[in-house]
Amino acid sequence: MRAFLRDHRKQGILSLAFLMLWGVFAAASPGTFTNLRIYRSFLSTLPVPLILALGMTLLVTLGEMDLSFPSVTAASAYVFAFLYSQGYASPPLALGAALAAGLLMGWCNGLLVVVVGVPSIIATIGTQFLWRGLVLLLADGLAIPLGSLRGEPLHFLLVGRIGAWGIPLQALWAVVIALFLAFLLNRHPFGDALLFIGDNRKTAAMMGIPVRRVRIMAFMLMGLLAALAGVLATFELNNWWPTQGEGYMLMVFAAVFVGGTSAYGGEGTIYGSFIGAIMIGIIEAGIVSAGLTGFWTRFIHGLVIILSVSVYALLERKKRGDEG
Repeated sequence: MRAFLRDHRKQGILSLAFLMLWGVFAAASPGTFTNLRIYRSFLSTLPVPLILALGMTLLVTLGEMDLSFPSVTAASAYVFAFLYSQGYASPPLALGAALAAGLLMGWCNGLLVVVVGVPSIIATIGTQFLWRGLVLLLADGLAIPLGSLRGEPLHFLLVGRIGAWGIPLQALWAVVIALFLAFLLNRHPFGDALLFIGDNRKTAAMMGIPVRRVRIMAFMLMGLLAALAGVLATFELNNWWPTQGEGYMLMVFAAVFVGGTSAYGGEGTIYGSFIGAIMIGIIEAGIVSAGLTGFWTRFIHGLVIILSVSVYALLERKKRGDEG
């Protein structure tokens, strides 16, 4: 009961911080933050890093990290772009191949970490360069234009606009994925296994939890979500580019940690990462509307990660001290 109340208190504080942040930027740049145009822009661009942050939340809860997801995003989207542009597959089949590629790359990450025993940070740094280098070689460093995608039914299904306000469908997909992962983490045995393993791997194994299988499945799920994010980005711009996925790393981790997922494992929140991703998007928009250069975004992302991890670490230390 105490943990339940603590989690809801954290979510309440995060929601209040989100509203305060929006209020500050709305007061500072009313021309930007009171215009519906910026929110339509958010709904079209935020789903990609949001989906990545949701997948990363499960991995961090498990006590692992995946630094290869930007390259998985690009590599999976390349599979789609190549198969479709060359006429080898219809859009649905090419989409299936892209998602399968993401699963395969996530499985490789899981094998390196779980079976071989390489620390996840080291293993996924290696695969980050491996997948990116492979894609650059296959594409010869060139983008693949996909203008004909606009006429495909799958294009409308994934990134089409609906309603009088022209709501991008990728935003609705992001919400559906968030609800599914929240159910998975909080109301499903797989989520219980993630929490137990992240808290104490040896104890989880003694309780009969299939630790190795759950860890590999978490990496595969991250690969699948990275592939979907890459395809959504490709569909939104009707173009694949070799550097796709770069620039998401800091944004994703900032969203996860500012949302309250513990960097030490054993505690995660999908709601927190969802709100955290929106907060990071608002901060970026606020930086631009304030007339500052884009170089400030990296500085702010790094600062947000350090401050959020430090605050939650201090709160965790205080909690343990109170329990002791």
